[in-house]
Amino acid sequence: MSDAGREDIKALGREELGRALSGLGQPAYRTGQILAWLHARGVRSFDEMTDLPAALRAELAGRFDVNVPSLAECQVSRDGTRKYLWRLADGVTVESVGLPESDRLTVCFSTQAGCAMGCAFCATGRGGLVRDLVAGEMVDQVRLVAEDLGVRATGAVAMGQGEPFANYDATLAALRLMNSPDGLGIGARHLTVSTCGLPERIRAFASEPEQFTLAISLHSAVQATRDSLMPGVAGIPLGDLRRAVADYADRTGRRPTFEYALVGGVNDSAGELRALVAFCSGSLCHVNLIPANPVEGSGLRRAPADRGRVFAEALARAGVETSLRRERGADIDAACGQLRQRSG
Repeated sequence: MSDAGREDIKALGREELGRALSGLGQPAYRTGQILAWLHARGVRSFDEMTDLPAALRAELAGRFDVNVPSLAECQVSRDGTRKYLWRLADGVTVESVGLPESDRLTVCFSTQAGCAMGCAFCATGRGGLVRDLVAGEMVDQVRLVAEDLGVRATGAVAMGQGEPFANYDATLAALRLMNSPDGLGIGARHLTVSTCGLPERIRAFASEPEQFTLAISLHSAVQATRDSLMPGVAGIPLGDLRRAVADYADRTGRRPTFEYALVGGVNDSAGELRALVAFCSGSLCHVNLIPANPVEGSGLRRAPADRGRVFAEALARAGVETSLRRERGADIDAACGQLRQRSG
């Protein structure tokens, strides 16, 4: 809640806002008007919503706040990647990353401040979970990065701080606002959720009507190795995860991605490769091989460069679609696993 008990109006998704406006006796079309002011135009007060009656603007101002993150810091990488530290209305900070490429812009946004998953190769979880983000705080990250770079965001990935499916409803509301013409107008297939792999949430995601994209942080197809790297999902058998992902692919017809960060001496052995090939063979999936990035205090190291090629060739021979991710933003700690919770 904001000052004087007022709620941030951007915590409401389309349906929640529609219900609130209906309770005020407003026609349904007001919902789209207000969403466009908030998310497409990024206004900071109800007074700026000039096509609303003055009485409605006054009533909304008495009930809600319009919160917008403030920029605490921006770092620019040698490769053009930009990392942003945003301070939210309550003083909590989150990071997001802008990845410009020619005439395209992808924004990596956070869904939580901090994270409870505690993955060994990720800086975010070292401080634990601070709180969930509301939908508008996610949308604002994407919108503000695009404004800073002076281009329209053409894609967004929930791969920043937090486990998106641990904040499922707010993440879905944010994706829908990013997709909506009243919001950011990004195509559904260019909106990706990256999860540590919560089977019941993967099945729920498969039932959503939009064609959002799914990525799963796998990082090992050997149970003991994955449990040690990803303690937050250590109680989930790999067989359950595989079945949930297969159900997702069958139900949606879309190809999910398995993300695999190659950690030297941990998940880059011949045995780990055989397990990965067996896990993925015969499934509709894509494997994204990622160089593990340095995270202070993790004690982990990047696998030798040739291991990515060896893994990619073996997967390709098994008929598994595979790519080697090009590293971006590592010099400003903006690469995968390097976003962290800090006080600003």
